[in-house]
Amino acid sequence: MSGKVYLVGAGPGAADLITLRGLRALQRADVVLYDRLIAPELLDEAPPHAERIFVGKAASRHTMPQDAINALLVERARAGQQVVRLKGGDPFVFGRGGEEMLALLEAGVPFEVVPGVSSAIAVPALAGIPVTHRDVASGFAVVAGHETPDKAASSLDWSALARIPTLVVLMARKNIAAICTALLSAGRAPDTPAAAISAGGTPHEQVVAATLATLAQAVEAADMPTPMLVIVGEVVHLMPSCATNRFSR
Repeated sequence: MSGKVYLVGAGPGAADLITLRGLRALQRADVVLYDRLIAPELLDEAPPHAERIFVGKAASRHTMPQDAINALLVERARAGQQVVRLKGGDPFVFGRGGEEMLALLEAGVPFEVVPGVSSAIAVPALAGIPVTHRDVASGFAVVAGHETPDKAASSLDWSALARIPTLVVLMARKNIAAICTALLSAGRAPDTPAAAISAGGTPHEQVVAATLATLAQAVEAADMPTPMLVIVGEVVHLMPSCATNRFSR
């Protein structure tokens, strides 16, 4: 059998949020390269003979450099193996799936992208926050809370982002204060509803609701761990715990 790579999104948090197509690819795998944020029980879905290789990343701590991961995907597929690259959320939403796809294309290795449920939408939804609502938010944006360390300056236009009804910031924990300050400096109202969600979709989930002006302080007071996302906008008031403030400030 010829080898092939499957770039699979495992979804956020709970194991049963993976797609059926992703699960089927996992159940046929010869080798699984998996990330830090996947549900551990998903690895039990791979066949007993499948090799499981941890290639997870955390801030400033990479088990394996990205170039080495790319090379391993190519090597194993060329050896005739069915390779699953298992990533939290969706592989193309801040998951470096695009980099891996380009490496596979350059190497001429067959691959398939299996989209996953992105944490950008699912984690707020699991907390009861829709990213859009026709009464208060007709659009949303998703950005990263930190960028490549070697960038001289941020590529994000905070003035433009401050005008979008709902803003979701992934990987927000480290720079939470700077993110809030940037939005406030760009003109977003201090009393804009905001929430931080840590370990969304898992039994360890924590949710803190506040305003844009007070969110960073609330996150620090709660000592919220990573992974954490921030959602800013009137939709936060739709969360069940904020229901008494719905559509108001």
